Amino acid sequence: MAGDDLELRNPHSVLAARRARPRDVRELRLTAGRPREAWRQAIELAEAEDIPVRALSEHDEPRSRGARAAHALVAPRAEATLDDLVANDGQRALWLALDGVQDPQNLGSIFRSAAFFGVRGVILPRDRAAPLTAVAYDVATGGVEHVPFTTVTNLRRAIERARKAGLWVLGSSEHAERTVEQVDAARPWLLVLGNEEQGLRRLTLESCDEVCRIPAAHELGSLNVGVAAGVLMAALTR
Repeated sequence: MAGDDLELRNPHSVLAARRARPRDVRELRLTAGRPREAWRQAIELAEAEDIPVRALSEHDEPRSRGARAAHALVAPRAEATLDDLVANDGQRALWLALDGVQDPQNLGSIFRSAAFFGVRGVILPRDRAAPLTAVAYDVATGGVEHVPFTTVTNLRRAIERARKAGLWVLGSSEHAERTVEQVDAARPWLLVLGNEEQGLRRLTLESCDEVCRIPAAHELGSLNVGVAAGVLMAALTR
């Protein structure tokens, strides 16, 4: 069993991983009592494929996030290469790049929305950003299984690679003059989202072909990045 297996506590995340890559689901660990419906489905699939199912007891040490709660040990999903991720057939499509999103809850929310809206891939920075932890997988509720992703050491260089592949680069900023409704949604866009506190870094903004904002009905400040991502994805895939 690999030491870097994730402890997934959302049964829907476990079921999605089982359907997408069954060999990567290592073991189910369940508490006493009647499991909820989604866990029962996971148990049936596990037993049909000889995936171990173990009952947790009060003697299990709470050394990790899911030690005393029902969870499954699942290997992380393999990453795509950057070139494969940004391969562009010239059709209308949407990709994402995240410039330092810090909260794994926001990261998971973005992946869930990305799966819902059919995003083709997500570019993640390796440094100063939340990694794809078990928390992000669980919040994504299976979204990570449906959207290819890659982690890069230099986001600006990755953006340039995407541009060379034929993508247009769209930044998001509450200070932008144009709204997302004014963006030509027919283009293949790489939408770049900034972090929770400072938004996009200056060098990232300079790499964008266009910058847009979400129009607000009142002066209430900006949206949470996970919420903003969903609004922008909906507008660009309209």
